[in-house]
Amino acid sequence: MLRTSRYIKTKTQYYILRKATFVTAKPIKEGWEAVIGIEVHAQINTKTKLFSDTPTSFNEPVNSNVSIIDAAFPGVQPRLNQHAVQLALKTALALKSNIQTRSTFDRKHYFYPDLPQGYQITQQREPIARGGIIRLTELDGLDKSIDVGIHQLQLEQDTGKSIHDMRPGYTLLDLNRAGTGLMEIVTKPDLRSSFQAGLLVKKLQAILRCVGSSKANMEEGSMRCDINVSVHKMGEPFGTRCELKNLNSVRFLSMAIDAEIDRQIHILESGGIIQAETRGFDAIANKTFKLRGKESAPDYRYMPEPDLPPLYLDQYTIDQARSSLPELPDQCRNRIMEQYNMALNDANVLLNEPGSLDFFEKVSQGRNSKTTLNWTLHELFGQLAGENISFENNPISTQQLGSLIDLVTDGTITGPTGKNVLKIMVQNKSKLMPKEIVQEKGWLRIGDEDSLKTLCETLIAKNPEKANTIKQGDPKLFKWFIGQVMKDTKGMADPVALNQVLSNALGCRLEDIEKNQGTSTKKLKKSKKTK
Repeated sequence: MLRTSRYIKTKTQYYILRKATFVTAKPIKEGWEAVIGIEVHAQINTKTKLFSDTPTSFNEPVNSNVSIIDAAFPGVQPRLNQHAVQLALKTALALKSNIQTRSTFDRKHYFYPDLPQGYQITQQREPIARGGIIRLTELDGLDKSIDVGIHQLQLEQDTGKSIHDMRPGYTLLDLNRAGTGLMEIVTKPDLRSSFQAGLLVKKLQAILRCVGSSKANMEEGSMRCDINVSVHKMGEPFGTRCELKNLNSVRFLSMAIDAEIDRQIHILESGGIIQAETRGFDAIANKTFKLRGKESAPDYRYMPEPDLPPLYLDQYTIDQARSSLPELPDQCRNRIMEQYNMALNDANVLLNEPGSLDFFEKVSQGRNSKTTLNWTLHELFGQLAGENISFENNPISTQQLGSLIDLVTDGTITGPTGKNVLKIMVQNKSKLMPKEIVQEKGWLRIGDEDSLKTLCETLIAKNPEKANTIKQGDPKLFKWFIGQVMKDTKGMADPVALNQVLSNALGCRLEDIEKNQGTSTKKLKKSKKTK
């Protein structure tokens, strides 16, 4: 099982579980091999659609972002979005693809209610890029590195959305998405398991987000995957492939592949034949089901797009795009692990959660990186999880978290108080700085020895038997006294000063108590082993 964090006992667990992908490497039946290829449709991160000036949208009112071009009014002319071209170019370069200096557009004909034109404008024959590679390594979770080839990367427009379940017997249409720019990234059939497929999709998501070409969020639909699966006996030719559609998470994608592999093996072992078809996945039943027969290229009646001229890219444009590429995920992971002495799991969490690495690096400037990482991954992620807030909508600024860490580090407030301050800021989406909240609540650390002495002496007077137990050389209840004072001060007592003041009030040396605590712990561990 691939996990993206080692944290399993805090609120952070729920955040990581919600955001990360848990992929189980399910073995394929002995003697059989699966062949898997992926077609990824990633929404290009532009403000307007591919061939019109209509704004792109997510969760906007239905049919509120539709122009006459998107709705295919007669006589309208498409105009190519240059920013979409630039982002596709950067993506292709990040994937080490070969940029085609000349590419063209085609019409792919099929008739669905959510396709107003009756055809989709795409780049089937001469795409913007061919070739490329995505490398999956041991750091990604594999036992052995593999290279997954890219067949091509092409630009195309998205369809609208058909809604079948709101009014029985009717299909409702939302054309907000119609005409939105997509990159279709087609891999070669180099994958051999659902585990590898899941890792590849996660790796591609990281690359797209790093480049800034797509949000690549499967749950929101800004990244969709079609999976081609076939099986064959070892040493025999590849089998007939089926396509799996409408998979909206990496987890479901992996489950669907495993279910389809099992289905095809069962049919072939029973003497049946695999029919080329497009299938869906029922996650509850854990089975794939037929949607329709699989179309072939002639069925789509491809023809050159007459309203768009060829797209030409000169070498200067390509070089400019290459020079503007950011640090890519593999390079970034190696750097932060070395620079911050960071564990692999922690690095993967920061890379997989959009925006969190940049946030962490800004906060850690001039501060201890391990402390900053703890407050980011444990405390901040945990508080966000408790409020069901994604990191993308994180209300805490780098200045706020940095200031909070400084207050704890310099002893102005205790760690527990810092957690309470963070909770207030997250819950209230407060723009106040932590120091203002601390002053407002009266939460400054209590380090005054006279105040602590009074608290300790009062507690000892109320619990003389427990105090005598400590004085007689048994240190077990020392922590109980510490806990009671912390409770009374709401966690604001200085723990270092409190330890010293309490030991003096009990008439014991702190060094002896700590030594006895260590001895008791060793005896306890030894007795447990004996049992």
